[in-house]
Amino acid sequence: MTIELGLLGAYLTAAEATAADAVALEEAGYGAVWLAASPSADLRSAERLLDATGRIVVGTSVLNVWQADARTVAASYHRIAAKHPGRLLLGIGAGHRELDAGYASPVAKIETYLDTLAAAGVPADRVLLAALGPRMLRLAADRAAGTLTLQVTPEHTRRAREIVGAGKLVVPGHGVVLDTDVARARELARAGMRPILGVANYAGNLRRIGYTDEDLTDPFSDRLIDALVLHGTATAVAAGVRAELAAGADHVGVHAMGEDPIGVLREIAPAVQVLPV
Repeated sequence: MTIELGLLGAYLTAAEATAADAVALEEAGYGAVWLAASPSADLRSAERLLDATGRIVVGTSVLNVWQADARTVAASYHRIAAKHPGRLLLGIGAGHRELDAGYASPVAKIETYLDTLAAAGVPADRVLLAALGPRMLRLAADRAAGTLTLQVTPEHTRRAREIVGAGKLVVPGHGVVLDTDVARARELARAGMRPILGVANYAGNLRRIGYTDEDLTDPFSDRLIDALVLHGTATAVAAGVRAELAAGADHVGVHAMGEDPIGVLREIAPAVQVLPV
């Protein structure tokens, strides 16, 4: 059974996402909700949203392989998929050296985790890898449905598509600020990106695609912030989403920054739907 994601997904924090949020996003035309901030292995946060809705896909973005026991995740997947076939995706990731105790050999850890999921009967086409570098992207091509590529640009999406090939999912994610005051939008974007850009995996990936130490030194260059966080009107944000689709993305997840994230997400959706790819 093919999972239909549509063009646009919404990032919500796993611990804070409500059934009402999922219903509102489904009504707005979103194809998926991506649960951020290391959801727990029981996947109850995903199950709650699926129980409340009738169509929208829910994915984890991402399960941290150092924290979420693979056997527990597999059992949770089967429990939920039995109720909601074709609507659950497992995004998994190897975490970060700065944040995860015991971090070592991320590719080997992911391979072992995938082995456990496969042995427990979780289909490979229901698993996505949080992949930035070439080795993890090749693993996503070989052993998963594709990749979730967070904190990236269309150039990285183009390179990811080249590595994973046709027929695999490439799902980049972007922050979004709906504000036509450029200075104010960049200030909010910088605050959101600051903790992330201090992580070596993200910074190293951005260097691979052409950003420099000057770009990556706080307060970060405007060109970097503008590439990572789409801002301006809903039409401008939609154009950024469409640039990712043109670069090879199948679907784009957006994380609304600001005081009314659901309101921002509802405003973006129709703008994406009316723009040509």
